[in-house]
Amino acid sequence: MTELTEKKNVPQHVAVIMDGNGRWAEKNGVSRLAGHNAGMLAMKEIVKRADVMGIKYLTVYAFSTENWKRSQEEVGGIFNLLVKFVGSELAELHKQNVRVRILGDYSQVPKAAVNSVEKALKTTDSNDGLQFNIALNYGGRQEILRAVQNISARVQAGDLAPSDITEDMISAALYTGEENGSMPDPDLIIRTSGEERLSNFLLWQCAYSELAFTDSLWPDFTPDEFEEMVIAFGSRSRRFGGR
Repeated sequence: MTELTEKKNVPQHVAVIMDGNGRWAEKNGVSRLAGHNAGMLAMKEIVKRADVMGIKYLTVYAFSTENWKRSQEEVGGIFNLLVKFVGSELAELHKQNVRVRILGDYSQVPKAAVNSVEKALKTTDSNDGLQFNIALNYGGRQEILRAVQNISARVQAGDLAPSDITEDMISAALYTGEENGSMPDPDLIIRTSGEERLSNFLLWQCAYSELAFTDSLWPDFTPDEFEEMVIAFGSRSRRFGGR
């Protein structure tokens, strides 16, 4: 650990696109599922470091709406790993006062994963430490569409005029809005594996996020590298278009 926790520029909300499990598996001559398992272990360590550093919200992109295009074996394996993660880590997360929340329509995932998710949500619901958001069956465009549809229903019912719709109202209707505690937009979005795109992740919320990229494949991404990137964020000047 460094002196970061003594600084004032610790971001409230860090979001991570965990990319590179498949390439890590190919590089190391193991199965893609072994790569996802290695990625899960890396995620566990990043959650621990974020908590120690005083970050209030950590969001990880675990499974996108586009990931259903992958093989049935890989998709099933990913959800089995989610069940494994909750089974092995939930007690520790709860002990550390971490609150688990889900961004996305998790009702569409396999039943065992739904049960694990709901157990994690219920167990940690009253915790008020780090909020650990898992983006699961999540897509940024789909999230905005869902918010627009919900607001449109209010207009159709006569409860709202189109001219009443505000940015704050749209933000409140997103997964990051009222249903999950009205969290702040991410200050910093990190993507691993050398790719430099958002891939349908937090598209509304990222309007003023700082972006950081690393060539490290996700299973090789260490808590120390994570901390270094957060420290670098602290040196950036965020003007939000004001000057």
